[in-house]
Amino acid sequence: MTSCPLVLLPGFMLDETLWDEVVPLLQWQAPVHRLPLGPGTTTDEIARSIARAALERFVLIGFSLGGYIARKVAELFPDRVVALVLVASSLESDTPERAKAKQDAIRALDPSTFRGLSMGSIAQSLHPDRRGDRELLTRVREMGHRLGYEALVVQSGLQRNGIAAASLQCPTLVIGADQDALRSVAETRELAGTIPGARLEMIRHSGHMLPLEQPHALTTTIKAWLD
Repeated sequence: MTSCPLVLLPGFMLDETLWDEVVPLLQWQAPVHRLPLGPGTTTDEIARSIARAALERFVLIGFSLGGYIARKVAELFPDRVVALVLVASSLESDTPERAKAKQDAIRALDPSTFRGLSMGSIAQSLHPDRRGDRELLTRVREMGHRLGYEALVVQSGLQRNGIAAASLQCPTLVIGADQDALRSVAETRELAGTIPGARLEMIRHSGHMLPLEQPHALTTTIKAWLD
């Protein structure tokens, strides 16, 4: 599949620079497109935006929230998605209580002073050994700063339920991290077990931010499967 174009999608309040270490390691022979989660205000609208920006047929890699969007793209355009790679993603949707808590937190922010997600919340997404890595924390926060407050509002409000999984037909690789505090091993296994024929791979010594924490292991896993 290395001759097939590749589309990479980031996660919640992350931009295309999430893949800065991964892309050179892939040594991909075909075009590689790093696309944002947008434009659009629903998973359906965002998925259609991605399809418009992509070439006719492609391998799709989605990280975290981008994994939900990737499944929606595969659901809407099954003839165009050659293969699917879901990294640190899940089937879970927000409970009403969690959705309300998100909206309450957003309303408490001042849009004019928004500078990205808090260092504390970013730290919780990392492997325990990396939670004091100021450079990594700042890098993640700067992505959110660049996206801005409006992206926070849109992405926090996206409905993650009702996206295809059991009906997907394309070859699928599901990758999780062994110490992901946001997406548990059980969630990762559930996702892989629901998609017909999906392969599951777990990467050790990483928190949620696999493309930043373990780019070499992640890239090796993806390439081995695609090859």
